[in-house]
This record gives sequence, structure tokens and C-alpha cells, in this order.
Amino acid sequence: MVDEVTPGKLGQGEPLKGASLTVTSKNFSENIVLGQILGLVFKAAGAEVLDRTNLPGSISAREAVAQGDADAMYEYTGTAWITYQGRTEPIDDPLKQWEAVRAGDVKNGVAWLPPSTLNNTYTLAISKKNNAKYGLKTLSDVAELARKDPSAVTLCVENEFASREDGLPGMEKAYGMKIPAGNIRKMDAGIIYTQVSKSDSCLLGEAFTTDGRIKAMDLDTLADDRKFFPNYNAAPELNAKTLAAHPAIAGLLAPVTKKLTTEVAQELNAKVDVEGQDPHEVAKDWLLKEGFIKEG
Repeated sequence: MVDEVTPGKLGQGEPLKGASLTVTSKNFSENIVLGQILGLVFKAAGAEVLDRTNLPGSISAREAVAQGDADAMYEYTGTAWITYQGRTEPIDDPLKQWEAVRAGDVKNGVAWLPPSTLNNTYTLAISKKNNAKYGLKTLSDVAELARKDPSAVTLCVENEFASREDGLPGMEKAYGMKIPAGNIRKMDAGIIYTQVSKSDSCLLGEAFTTDGRIKAMDLDTLADDRKFFPNYNAAPELNAKTLAAHPAIAGLLAPVTKKLTTEVAQELNAKVDVEGQDPHEVAKDWLLKEGFIKEG
């Protein structure tokens, strides 16, 4: 990162001066923005920062942190619990879920800092126009519709959701929902919102609660009334050796993480996915607006 940024509320005295840190992220807008936030905070605190954000899928970024090829990212508690730690039953309480994830990752050389309230969990979305006909409010309503009129429930999802146990297979099991295979279409995440909003090929689409396109495209989201989906609270995940070498990181990131809410995420995500802004600039503008960093 070549930005000329200096301490604002954070980074006074440049506690990371002399450190060389690598930040990473997965390859979707929100996580890229969060990775850029990390990098800019580290940079303002005096570190040299290598940007390795936008890695494909969940596993590659996680492995980079665990193996020490990257130092930090924002990860989601539910993803760690189910995908990396192999658990099947999510913990309802967000803080207890984070505590369990943190404890489970000690042996993996991965350290977790306290979580945000930003909860990027799965939901299903439907256009308000189509929902005027069906009046769907919950996932139980979808299961009921699938029983009564299987042909009505067409669903667009991305490949990962279609196969993950905390995705479509588990959701169908939890709700006793059977969607005919021919009614399920797989596509890139970004296209799903457009298809749900503007076409008749998807009555419902996989969506994320923090996505800025939900409001922008006038979609309804359905409540997970059986609490199947885990909490996906974003929290800083670091290589344990990095945190041991630079303990000041915890104090730098605590106020930033505290400000990250689901509503803030929707706002930042909309700037990228609806307005087409660059994730790096979105992250920088937010940190400047909050006074966490200053322009150099």
C-alpha cells in the first residue's frame, strides 16, 4: 500500500513502525473493504503493508493467515466454526460463538480479536414486486410454498452455497424443504441480485444480510425463523506469531471493529456494488470520516 496516511485517533506514536505486515481477504466486496481497512490502519501506525486481498474463496485467505503467508484478515465466526473447525451445530449467542472459535483455533496458530456486530449471514431474498403475490416473511413460508406449489420456488445460488453444509443442503434439511433440482440455478453471487430483482428466472436468491443491493434493488429478505444459519460476525483473525510480535495491533483494531455494524457494512458495500467505487477508496474514505486516520 502506497497511501500517505498518518495517525488520527489511532496509531499515535506509530506503534507498528518497522513492522512489515501482509493483509489478505476473500474475493467479495465486503471482505476486500475490510482487508483494506486493516491495511490502512496498519500503514497509519507506521507499518509497511503488502496488500494480498481478493484471494479466491474462503480457504485460500484463511490458509494464508494460518501458514504465516499473511498476517491478518477479517474473518467470520460462522465460517471458522463450520468450515474450518468442522462443527455442525452453530452457537446462538454471538459472543459465545466467537469465544468457541477463538479457543478452537489456538492449536492452529491463529489468534482472534474481539468481534464486530456486523453479521454477514445468509438469507433468501425476493423482489417486493413478486412478494406482493406470495407474502413470504420467513424461510418456513418458503418451505410451505415448496410443498404446496413446487414449481413456484425457483432459486438462484452460488456454487459454494449450493454445496456447503451451512448453505442450501443444511437449510433444506432444517426446514424440511425440498426444492426440485431443476429449479435451482447456479451463478456468480453478483448476478443473483439482478436476476431476483429483474427477471422471472429466480423467485428467490441467496443473499447476504449486509449486502448494499438489498435496499438498492428493493428486495425483501426472509427471516431465518428456525435459526439455522450461524452468526457470521466479522472479527480480526491474525497469525498468532504476528500478534505476539506486535501486541499493539489489538488496541489499534478494537475501536475500528466496534464501529463495524451490519448497517455500516450495507452502506460500504453499496458504494462498491451499487455505485461502482473502488474498495480501497471506500475503506479509506470511511476511516478518514471516522477520524481513525488522516491523509499524509
